[in-house]
Amino acid sequence: MARSAPSLSTFTAGEISPRLEGRVSLEKYRAGLSDLTNMVVQPHGGVTRRPGTEYLGAVKDSADKTRLIPFQFKTTDTYILEFGDQYMRVFRNGLQVLEGSSQTITGATQADPGVITISGHGYSNGDEIYLDSVGGMTELNGRNYLIANVTTNTFTLQDLFGNDIDTTGFTAYTSGGSVDKIYEETTPYAIADVFDLRFAQSADVMYFAHPSYAIRTLSRTNHNAWTFATATITGSPSPALTGSDNYPSVVTFFEQRLVFAATNNNPQTIWFSKNADYLNFTTGSAADDALIYTIASNQVNSIRYLSPTRVLTIGTSGGEYVLTTTNNGPVTPTSTVIRKYSNYGSANTEPVQVADVTLFLQRGERKVREFKYVGEVDTAGYQAPDLTVLAEHITEGGLEQFAYQQEPENIVWAVRSDGTLVGLTYRREEDVVAWHKHVIGGEFSGGQAVVESIATLPTDTGNDELYMIVKRTINGATMRYVEVMKNFDFGGATTSAFFVDSGLVYSGSSVSGFSSLYHLEGDTVSVLANGASHPDKTVSSGAITLDFSATSAAVGYGYTSSMQTLRIESGSSDGVSQGKPKRIHGITVRLFETVGVEVGNDSGEIDRIFFRDSSMNMDEAVPLFTGDKEIEFPGGFDDDDRLYLQQTQPLPLTVLALYPRMNTFDK
Repeated sequence: MARSAPSLSTFTAGEISPRLEGRVSLEKYRAGLSDLTNMVVQPHGGVTRRPGTEYLGAVKDSADKTRLIPFQFKTTDTYILEFGDQYMRVFRNGLQVLEGSSQTITGATQADPGVITISGHGYSNGDEIYLDSVGGMTELNGRNYLIANVTTNTFTLQDLFGNDIDTTGFTAYTSGGSVDKIYEETTPYAIADVFDLRFAQSADVMYFAHPSYAIRTLSRTNHNAWTFATATITGSPSPALTGSDNYPSVVTFFEQRLVFAATNNNPQTIWFSKNADYLNFTTGSAADDALIYTIASNQVNSIRYLSPTRVLTIGTSGGEYVLTTTNNGPVTPTSTVIRKYSNYGSANTEPVQVADVTLFLQRGERKVREFKYVGEVDTAGYQAPDLTVLAEHITEGGLEQFAYQQEPENIVWAVRSDGTLVGLTYRREEDVVAWHKHVIGGEFSGGQAVVESIATLPTDTGNDELYMIVKRTINGATMRYVEVMKNFDFGGATTSAFFVDSGLVYSGSSVSGFSSLYHLEGDTVSVLANGASHPDKTVSSGAITLDFSATSAAVGYGYTSSMQTLRIESGSSDGVSQGKPKRIHGITVRLFETVGVEVGNDSGEIDRIFFRDSSMNMDEAVPLFTGDKEIEFPGGFDDDDRLYLQQTQPLPLTVLALYPRMNTFDK
């Protein structure tokens, strides 16, 4: 019998394919996991629980799949744009932007439904409003409503599920109350087309391309002042740019030029504007003139994307190209050269750029490839290795959309066709290429909640935030919510932890319950109160009652974060330990700023590690723990020697290393 104490001290391969279960000699095997759900691989080697998502608001029409598009004017002026059926809404700093033309309530009845009076309000049935500052009938405050039963001076309110608001039991109205409408801008884009929109931004103007629509610009002059316009193309451009029901489907900026590509009639053609004159497409031979370039190939393969780095990468349905110049200078009408470097073919999905690398989705929508320069000669130095080769199962069903979160952990996020959110921690300089999957809390039609759109934005803190639209069944209705994943501040207290989904936070005077949870009506929620895990509660009339008073809380859907190792290779007296009975009799778990974790051989046989000791006050939150925890395993010999860890409480978990102690029985 051989005794061993292997070290599992890095997880930088992330979740890897079950097809690699026999490759124990592979370096990535020792750094890989068989399961990594709702946890993120850190570049340092450990894994940490993903933060929860904060509820921002419902989309205008939850019957439609809706898209998010980021708009960044500067780091202090960043916006998430909600695109639905011929409309656009705006989120800024985690709030829905309002029209800014608030009106004052002059009356509110205690009735079913309650009647609101505003003289000559001008609202229409179905408008969505935000109501606040009501005197007396304070139950109406701080909430979005739909307007119904409109007359010239009155209307009634409905919740976002379409149910009338019964104010019979509310406090009597005394005075005041502010009503403002959710800001909305009309767009030309039908719901069937919004996910095929391509866009590029320069300062406060965004350019949109779609093969069925004329080129549009979106201009911002204030938070609640946005304008769509048909772009006025000047010069002598191709008819494809000026109005032939045959428009470009791809757009980007490259070397101070606005670039369009791929119309239905000219799928391999690229149009470059004049230098620094974005809407002037007058061609000529001068260095700053516009130019048109058509890729020559044996087959007609439509251009799927343009990715600008130090060169312009061109992805087509049949292969990948690079645009350079004959003199290594800027692009001009007489110096442009396009060369083909690979034949993988690209899906019709916008790629992401990480430093000078383009990560694109291969035709077939399963493989993510890394298009990068290797070597010293531009004409022969581009390769596109497969980043999913060790984790082909992670993209099962296909990917639909990408977003890149540079800070804090360098993660490429993607939406899978079944609504699962998948992540790729990508730090090529440290050889970190690690996949992980994420199931957002809640449920849709008896299954998991469905992520349908994602986008990222930078913040003033230096971190990027991931926004998403999540589809769930709530209170018997299909609802689509805009949410943002909240980064956890390591070094903070447990009272600032946010590990619930579609959640809200509270901080203030001591209270015995929480309201404003109308978006979670009828569902069971997880609660962190005063930094401690609280028993689950069910939301009724938008509220929950606590078992004890609290001054801080996070309330939302709970979720389980889990990790499971591959079969441990610890060696034996006569070779490998694989296929031999083994007994793990103990383990040391090295943790960083953690409270709460369960450890075992699998999800059905786990023990909770305790973090509270006799020196701590029972009415205070357990402080975050960094260090080692020892666990004894009572089990016998087993051929399947894995370790499983999970966190089900709304608290942080970071695992730096696992040190099992085990015996191997030599047959």
